[in-house]
Amino acid sequence: MACQREIIEHQRDGADVYEGEAICKEKSRLLLDEIMLPKGLLPLDNIFEMGYNRITGFVWLKQLKKKVHRFDDIGRTVSFDTEVTAFVDEHRMRRVTGVKTKELFIWVNISEIFIDDPSSNKISFANSSGIARSFPISAFNLQEEHIPHEHLHTESTINLI
Repeated sequence: MACQREIIEHQRDGADVYEGEAICKEKSRLLLDEIMLPKGLLPLDNIFEMGYNRITGFVWLKQLKKKVHRFDDIGRTVSFDTEVTAFVDEHRMRRVTGVKTKELFIWVNISEIFIDDPSSNKISFANSSGIARSFPISAFNLQEEHIPHEHLHTESTINLI
């Protein structure tokens, strides 16, 4: 982790750096849109810093605590560390750190995320040994937030009391 911090500090010069959860979440989604990857690919919470060095393509996101997220459409669990970094290009994130997926009973580091052929509607995830798996891009679209049912009836319940 110390090595990651050194890389972030080195990349900070010339980078756009944002602080605060709302702006970081917005900027991370804009970045994913800019590099033509699905906006729901990084469902991070409590992001307190995001940086993007456009010259080198280096991106970092810092969140308060590690997050484990389940992509229900593909039945995969992914772990996002407190620091997630990558070098980004169009349709690609290379040298990814801080992202793991559960394969059977072990966690496997993801080192690359890419879309080779946009018309295929497939996104691929590779580890450092070159093994890759592809999934439908739609599984990583931004999920709309749903209002729980009990909140829908709160107003009418108050009026009845």
